[in-house]
This record gives sequence, structure tokens and C-alpha cells, in this order.
Amino acid sequence: MVTTSVRLPKDLLDELEKISKEEGLDRGAIIRRFLTGSLKEYRVKKAMEMYREGKVSLWKAAEMAGISYREALEQLKLRNIPFRYDVEDLEADINWATK
Repeated sequence: MVTTSVRLPKDLLDELEKISKEEGLDRGAIIRRFLTGSLKEYRVKKAMEMYREGKVSLWKAAEMAGISYREALEQLKLRNIPFRYDVEDLEADINWATK
């Protein structure tokens, strides 16, 4: 691991300390947990935005987000993003299935 430092407002630090005591973990572990969750949410959000804009397929969005295709479908539902499936997608699926 690499060490880094960051300036935090006192109220945020106090809240982290409170959570640290509640969870029985040191402050660094709590910060890593929150950062990991936030970074995953950022990747999912960014990938779903790109899918919504038609810039990537759902398979690519799932790959970018580090989630499964099934999880990507769930994210579409959670974020009220319509699933796009056109004739070209159908033809590709038929070609793949008949090989």
C-alpha cells in the first residue's frame, strides 16, 4: 500500500471516528472502505451514462464498471435507463446462437 495524506474538515473527521468506533475498525480501514465504494459507484455511474448516450454497448458498460452483464441490467432498472435492443443486436444474437 501507498500512504497519502488529505486535509479533512473537523466534522467529517469526527464522523469518521464515530463510524470507526461503531464498526470496530481503525480510521484508515473505514476511509478505504468508503473510497472503494465511492470509486465503484463512480465507475458504474460513468458507464451507465455512456450507455444512455449510446456511446457504448451494455456489455462494454458492464466491463468498464467492473460488474457483470446481469448487474448492468439491474443498474439500468435502478437508474431508469431504457434498454436498447435494435435489429442489428438481434441479428448479432441470432448469428452467435446459430454458430
